[in-house]
Amino acid sequence: MTTRIPDASQQAACDAVVDRIDVGGAGSIKIYTGSQPADADSTPAGTLLVTIALAATAFGSASAAGTATLASTPRTGTAAAAGTAGCFEVVSGGGSKVFQGSVTATGGGGDLTLDNTSIASGQTVNISSLTYTQPGT
Repeated sequence: MTTRIPDASQQAACDAVVDRIDVGGAGSIKIYTGSQPADADSTPAGTLLVTIALAATAFGSASAAGTATLASTPRTGTAAAAGTAGCFEVVSGGGSKVFQGSVTATGGGGDLTLDNTSIASGQTVNISSLTYTQPGT
């Protein structure tokens, strides 16, 4: 049997996850080459391409469907290395990993979308969108 939670619990759980990003100050998104690790406790094996600072309140409140959207987009950062973006992790202001996911170009269906996934060192990297959805019913 599968455990299920009602919409109100899904919404509260989503808010709890994204609110962890703001603990210790503004969080950040680290974008790496390569695929998303199979386990969220693992650090991506690829090259760290860019770290992008987030707003002091990184995400808006969750919708009734348990989805929160990154605030203040687009967010930008300057790439420290070159490569093709493939995965990301969101880190709290205190340095704790909060969640991770896949990266694609805008319209590609990834968790995090960039205007361009082929990144050159020194390039400005633009986050188009990011949502976090808490699994629910």
